[in-house]
Amino acid sequence: MHYAPVPMHIPDGLLSLVVALIFWALTAASVALAIFKTNKTLGEKQIPLMGIMAAFIFAAQMLNFPVAGGTSGHFLGGALAAIVLGPWAAILVMTSVIAVQGLLFQDGGLLVMGANIFNMGIVTAIIGFGLYRSVSGNPNKTVRLAFAGAGAWLATVSAALVTALQLWLSGNAHIEIVVPAMLGVHVIIGIGEAVISVAALAFIEQTRPDLLNAEKSAQQGGGGWVWAGILLSLATVLFSPLVSASPDGLERVADNLGFLSQGVSAPYQLLPDYTIPFLGETALSTIAAGAIGALVVLGVVVLIGRNLRKRSAE
Repeated sequence: MHYAPVPMHIPDGLLSLVVALIFWALTAASVALAIFKTNKTLGEKQIPLMGIMAAFIFAAQMLNFPVAGGTSGHFLGGALAAIVLGPWAAILVMTSVIAVQGLLFQDGGLLVMGANIFNMGIVTAIIGFGLYRSVSGNPNKTVRLAFAGAGAWLATVSAALVTALQLWLSGNAHIEIVVPAMLGVHVIIGIGEAVISVAALAFIEQTRPDLLNAEKSAQQGGGGWVWAGILLSLATVLFSPLVSASPDGLERVADNLGFLSQGVSAPYQLLPDYTIPFLGETALSTIAAGAIGALVVLGVVVLIGRNLRKRSAE
């Protein structure tokens, strides 16, 4: 029985070397700018929030949900992270999540990691935040949540569009075929992204609305919510064995268009496909791997945040 979530990101072999290097360059420049911007504004109390957001997004991304035609989708989280943390801190969070997924779980290729970070971490953060920012000062909670949901949906569709263009530029598919194919499935997946994002934001607005205000969240204390966030992330991992085993949107399109076989496996295996090797493909293996991943990304992001905070104080 299949328990682990299906691989979610672009594997090596689907993008040409030139396209992969171009997007590594774009991603490196974007992350460098995010570090510069975050370094100037990061408050001490925001660091654990970044870590918790990273852990939750990692855990939520493991929950593949079924969509039409025997295809599954998964949460991205870039828009949610940007709305809560701001776009620059969100880019650092998403970069950490995607890097850990690739390096530790072999989810997504190493050569194309720059493209995966750009698509799922940078495009989604900028678009999701940009749309929400237009109404962030509106006193009507319903309006804010509606725009947040729209931003999350548009961010998902935009990430799919950029991926389709990368596949076309790599010579793997005709643009008039791959763009409608990718958008056709991701307009549905985006609905799931919107629902999860709105639900998370509604919960935050109800319990800790100050976390959506950068100035207040940088100043206010209280550690109980930190442990609550960690426990919520680990609890989310418990549902990972129940995910859909159907191929995700990219895998389905690549299979239908005949270039899925060009994907190349990682040159090494640590925790492949979100499993612990000596536990096999069991529910316990998936849960344990997910818990490890959530805690690792939390630790990585907290270390990054503390290092940035230390540098800004010098």
